Amino acid sequence: MKRKLIPLTTPGEILKEEFIDPLNLQDKEVAKALAITHSRLSEIIHGKRSITIDTAIRLSRFFRTSPEFWLNYQNNYNLQKEQQI
Repeated sequence: MKRKLIPLTTPGEILKEEFIDPLNLQDKEVAKALAITHSRLSEIIHGKRSITIDTAIRLSRFFRTSPEFWLNYQNNYNLQKEQQI
């Protein structure tokens, strides 16, 4: 019997829906403030790129969270994704 897979929420979706959009920020503004390329941020938002330690530190400074918040979310996502295989 096939198991029904529940779609996972990527760390990038959380970033976009819980941080960027509620603050009425543009992706390009955030990328510039983080000193990263817009393409790098876009890839994270669209689940094509993981949040690295470097990015977690940048996000934590900008959004006044902890780097662990972002890294834990990324690690939990990775673990859940692997368990679905």
